[in-house]
Amino acid sequence: MLRRPTDGDGYNLHQLVARCQPLDTNSVYCNLLQCSDFADTAIAAENAQGELVGFISGYRPPARPDTLFVWQVAVDSSMRGQGLALRMLLALTARVAREHDMRFMETTISPDNAASQALFKRAFDRLGADCITRTLFSRAAHFGGQHEDEVLYRAGPFTVSHLEEELKEHA
Repeated sequence: MLRRPTDGDGYNLHQLVARCQPLDTNSVYCNLLQCSDFADTAIAAENAQGELVGFISGYRPPARPDTLFVWQVAVDSSMRGQGLALRMLLALTARVAREHDMRFMETTISPDNAASQALFKRAFDRLGADCITRTLFSRAAHFGGQHEDEVLYRAGPFTVSHLEEELKEHA
C-alpha cells in the first residue's frame, strides 16, 4: 500500500535506510521531520504485514516552488525488482503535481549509481519530460574527495496530458 507518511514512520524509516546501503543514513530526528514536516513531498510503502518496505523523501525548494526535489529513494531488499520504486515515484509525482502545481522534478545521482539513473529515466519517459543534467556537487570542491560527484537531473516541464494519466492511475 502506498500512502502519505506520518511521524510514526520516522524510526522505521531510519531502520529501512540503514538496510539500503549505500544510502546515506540520517539521524532519527531528521527521519521524523521527513515523515512529518515533509510528508506532503514524501511517500511510504507498506507490505501486507504493515511493515515499511519503501520510502521516497523529497521537498519543494523555496526558490523553485514548482519543483519537487527527490532526496532519497529506499526500497527494502525483499521488494526490489518488482517496480515498487517506480510506482512510488509516479504516485508521489502525481500527488505533488495535484496538490502543489508541480511542473519539474529534480534529484541528484552519483555517476556510478546505474539503478537510480535507470529509475529516473523510466519515470521521466513515462511522464513525457525532457531531462537536463549537470554536476551540482563535485567530489573535489564539495566532498573533500570523500564522495562521488552528485549530478543534478532536472526534468520537465511535465505535460498536462502525461500528468493527467498519472493522476488517474495513482489517485
